[in-house]
Amino acid sequence: MNGLTITLIVIVVLIVLLVLWGVGAYNSLVDLRNRVANGWAQIDVQLKQRADLVPNLVETVKGYAGHESEVFQKVTEARARAVQAAQDGTPAERAQAEGQLGNALVNLQATAEAYPQLQANQNFMDLQNQLNQLEQKIAYARQFYNDVVQKFNTKIQSVPSNIIAGLFHFKEAQFFEAVDQDRIVPQVSFSK
Repeated sequence: MNGLTITLIVIVVLIVLLVLWGVGAYNSLVDLRNRVANGWAQIDVQLKQRADLVPNLVETVKGYAGHESEVFQKVTEARARAVQAAQDGTPAERAQAEGQLGNALVNLQATAEAYPQLQANQNFMDLQNQLNQLEQKIAYARQFYNDVVQKFNTKIQSVPSNIIAGLFHFKEAQFFEAVDQDRIVPQVSFSK
């Protein structure tokens, strides 16, 4: 073998290794992008279940606390905003709308606590248990989603996988973050 043949073999081996690395990096990015989409779908399922549960919860509380119309109106409006954000909102817009719904539900539950007969109602207790379970599932789904988004975004930003991400137009995903109003404890007032 002469020097030209060895040089050619080295170049071919380097090209093959580079192509294999590129394929691996691309497949890793695709896997993470799909996991982000799956995480978002899981959040979406839980949030839709919560939105579907809200009207039943409101109607049950209305039966005992019918004069608390402002609370019911706020829950209904917050649910409508959450449903609208689910249809055409970004994760940030969805997080804000869902945070408003969560705050409205906290106020609804606080209102319900003022009515001992309601607290003893089996239907209300079942709905409240379902809501609590959904809230736990939503929290887990958010955590999973945000963990995957963090891995995906890190991969997109890290050298050398950022080269593949740029070539194939991978875009960073948005976190599903609590907005500032979610961190504020809601004020509850009973006007009887």
